[in-house]
Amino acid sequence: MLDSYFKISQRGSTVGREIRGGIVTFFTMAYIVALNPIILAYSADANGKYLFGGDHPEPTMVAATTALVAGVLTLLMGAFANYPLALATGLGLNTFVAVGIASKMSWAAAMGLIVLEGLIILVLVLTGFRVAVFKAVPPQLKIAISVGIGLFIALIGLVDAGFVRKTLTGPVPVGLGVNGNLVGWPSVVFVLGLLLIIVLMVRHVKGAILIGITGATVFAIVIQKAYHIAKGFTDNGPANPPTIVDGGWGLNVPNIPSPIVATPKFKFTGQFDLFGAFGLSNVTIIAAILLLFTLLLSDFFDTVGTVTAIGYEAGLADKEGNVPNINKILIVDSVAAAAGGAAGISSNTSYIESAAGVGEGARTGLASVVTGICFLLTTFLAPLVAVIPYEAATPALIVVGFLMMTQIKSIDWDDLGIAIPAFLTIILMPFTYNISVGIGAGFITHVLIRLVQGRRKELHPLLILVSVLFVVYFLSSPLTTWFA
Repeated sequence: MLDSYFKISQRGSTVGREIRGGIVTFFTMAYIVALNPIILAYSADANGKYLFGGDHPEPTMVAATTALVAGVLTLLMGAFANYPLALATGLGLNTFVAVGIASKMSWAAAMGLIVLEGLIILVLVLTGFRVAVFKAVPPQLKIAISVGIGLFIALIGLVDAGFVRKTLTGPVPVGLGVNGNLVGWPSVVFVLGLLLIIVLMVRHVKGAILIGITGATVFAIVIQKAYHIAKGFTDNGPANPPTIVDGGWGLNVPNIPSPIVATPKFKFTGQFDLFGAFGLSNVTIIAAILLLFTLLLSDFFDTVGTVTAIGYEAGLADKEGNVPNINKILIVDSVAAAAGGAAGISSNTSYIESAAGVGEGARTGLASVVTGICFLLTTFLAPLVAVIPYEAATPALIVVGFLMMTQIKSIDWDDLGIAIPAFLTIILMPFTYNISVGIGAGFITHVLIRLVQGRRKELHPLLILVSVLFVVYFLSSPLTTWFA
């Protein structure tokens, strides 16, 4: 029954590989359950209050709601769209919402914008516009998007593990560890975890990524028991930046929690004001529209990039870069944005960390069902998820980044109309820490070069339209200032 419904054999997979891939995806992105509360619960609204709890933050409630929504939506992606893609609160989007939107209005009004954005994207999917845009992108630019995301998630892994950090001084923005040196046992856990996965992959051991994450976590627990290492940073209130601890654990301290099981609470779910942002005295209607547009475009193309990358990595993309069930995939992703806003924990979106599960062998929606079940269990086991430190999970992102990078050989580097846009797409994703920026730069330069070359007929009208929208996206800040 499973094989028939999910087309497991047809896609060259097995039930065991799907289960293993689903678990790996969960382990690789479970950090969001611990990180989202730090970003949201400890941020302030326009009144200087914590976004959750007013005078006293309530991070456990954010964690439980984050896990619940991620679980339901990932199950929906697996069962409805049959695609190995997991969803959760968008990392980057949640920071933009907390710092760039909620700081100007109430949290309910900010969540109203998220719900509105999700509903607009859903309409674009149901009318066929979003799928049409997806198909209008040239295949080699889709490959460039996949390669760029590979470099991006590798950089995410290196930064989250503390292997690469901001230098804070001099002309070079980032460097190795602290002042050019790796500091602390957490860095050792990361390096050994990465080497373990590499050795297992070279030896063709099944479950290499899962074994690597588990082994690094066990080693981290032993190290913590022996040396009692501090957390990487501590919260100093909504108005102050955190205190950084060199050599500390990046996010989770690998201690066995007590209790392991906790009863979840969802007190803030459903508290959103759909049009609240448009009636504020300190935010003009034009400014609110530009904020909505920024959310819309970022969410729209982050997903396009993620779906494309997963499709190529899983071998599900055809020669034009299209993937099966794309309409259903985009419907679920659109619902996810609105559902995240309605639940009060920011927009939910597709996660590129799903590539870790694909690297482990996942090819169907059964893997997403497994990941979704893990997230639902996490609503009760949130303390247990906090055992896995960044340093144990992020080696998987480095390995997957390598796997996605191998697709670069399929790009025609002799055609400048493809090569230059592909180059900008690939480098700007990691350099700007933003998928949409890379996609936008690639689209704009591709259209410009083809027009200069006199090859206008090769450009799809939708690609031209989207490129114009990206120009507005890049100019959103000066436009907001001008209209304000």
